[in-house]
Amino acid sequence: MHPRNVWQAMSAPGYLRSAWPLRAVAHLVTGAVAGAVTLVAIATAAAVGGVLAVVVVGLPLLVLTALAGIPVAHLERYRLRLVDRDPAPDRHRQPAPGLRPWLTTRLREPLTWRELGHALLFAGPLWVVDALVVAAALALPLSLVAAPLLMATVGGGEETKVLKQWTVTTWPAACGVAVLGLPLLALGAYALGLAAGARAELTRVLIAPRDGGPHARVVELARSRVRLVDAFEAERRRIERDLHDGAQQRLVALTMALGLARLDAPPGPLADQLAKAHGEAGKALEELRELIHGIHPKVLADYGLEAAVADAADRSAVPVDVTLELAGRLPQAVEAAAYFVVSEALANVGRHSGAGRAEVSGGHLGGRLFLEVRDDGRGGADARRGSGLTGLADRVSVLDGRLSLSSPPGGPTLLRVEIPCEWTERFA
Repeated sequence: MHPRNVWQAMSAPGYLRSAWPLRAVAHLVTGAVAGAVTLVAIATAAAVGGVLAVVVVGLPLLVLTALAGIPVAHLERYRLRLVDRDPAPDRHRQPAPGLRPWLTTRLREPLTWRELGHALLFAGPLWVVDALVVAAALALPLSLVAAPLLMATVGGGEETKVLKQWTVTTWPAACGVAVLGLPLLALGAYALGLAAGARAELTRVLIAPRDGGPHARVVELARSRVRLVDAFEAERRRIERDLHDGAQQRLVALTMALGLARLDAPPGPLADQLAKAHGEAGKALEELRELIHGIHPKVLADYGLEAAVADAADRSAVPVDVTLELAGRLPQAVEAAAYFVVSEALANVGRHSGAGRAEVSGGHLGGRLFLEVRDDGRGGADARRGSGLTGLADRVSVLDGRLSLSSPPGGPTLLRVEIPCEWTERFA
């Protein structure tokens, strides 16, 4: 079984003959170099941004300084491969397209600030420790092992200095020093492995924890549920397109053909049958259009949630006042879930509430979509008695949202939906 990281390699035979000591050296040396560069970059950006902040120009630079941990963490995940073969995935959330949603998402993520803390630690003591460990573990052993070579070259075959402290003047002494340096070099290789493994584990704790544990499983479960919702929405839209472009067009053509046949047929049983067939085809076409609208209304895809809610209110059996103002488009899954909640709620108002009027209101505030559906009916609604809202509540919860229903006997009934989301497109 091949070792997965440098610590496992150190406990296995053949560590000194493997590439792991060199990988540990590469990890520590690149860490020292990258840490020094990070120190200069962060210090320069913070100083220039602080000076220019007086004239506002430096504020974007200060924001970029706060996000400096992101590229540093990306580099660290890449460097981890030198001493640890376990994956170190980037656990940042995928933001909506555009610079503003990206900045908003990143600045609100705890991982961004953990990465900034790691970057400051990396630019502070960590790179210095990396450099000192490499120097301590390699300088003395290598200077001892190289004593005969230095004596033959630099010393002209007569003498050489070890660490510029001890003078060696004979070849037996130089060879004895070299032999003494070999076990020290082996110990240094193990010390480098320990240091590199410790640095890798610290990096994982701060920016790239290993998979596993209840929290990781819960996060992955939530992500898989969101992926299922997205796949479900994509399939709904595909079915809607197929019905709209296929079966609906054929029914339209059939209805037109039957209508023309009615005009050409003489009065009699045949004309009566054609009239009946024409009427049935028209009803089938109307039902198909309603089905297509229920699967995924085109107005929702083309014009967004505000227009789709207004369309649902126009088709409601009960008069509906709509007070919904949205300044842009929201993620497709959020718009679809919110629309179908409103549509189901208005359908329940028309079927069961006995209301004379309903109201839909809402908006987007503080990174959350709020929707309320209120009616003046008899109340007593219960989502557990087959109202259709239970499935919608599950769907909203997948998006980290909440659906609540208040319907005391005698009314009024209030359905409230709250879904966290950011804009994907802002209207001018």
